[in-house]
Amino acid sequence: MKIAIGSDHAGYRYKQAIITHLQDAGHEVMDFGTHSEESVDYPRFIRPVAEGVAIGKYERGIVLGGSGNGEAIAANRVKGIRCGLCWNLESAILTRQHNDANVLSLGGRMMDLGTALQIVDIFLTTPFEGGRHLARIQQLDT
Repeated sequence: MKIAIGSDHAGYRYKQAIITHLQDAGHEVMDFGTHSEESVDYPRFIRPVAEGVAIGKYERGIVLGGSGNGEAIAANRVKGIRCGLCWNLESAILTRQHNDANVLSLGGRMMDLGTALQIVDIFLTTPFEGGRHLARIQQLDT
């Protein structure tokens, strides 16, 4: 799978670990930065991830920050993006099954790395259920 990823300084360490995890699993990863823990403005690194997913260049996107809230908001500003902020395994399952999220937002200060990696795996493997959920999603873009 082709995956775009980006973070601010607070999500940098987890981003690096997630990139390694994804590449080890055979995924193609495009890293939009940031490339250090130096303080940055997150929209610079999140918007390119969302835009790449929205135009179909990447199948999924992952964005990271301290809480993940600002990153989710930034990604969701891009038409066609359904970015789910996930904090545990159940939220990751539901964001895919019910919301067909195409971008995942994680807060590096909100969970340990092991949980973050599990959430990433769930996000990439859980299918969308469709049905009544599809009609709801279609209303988002009307």
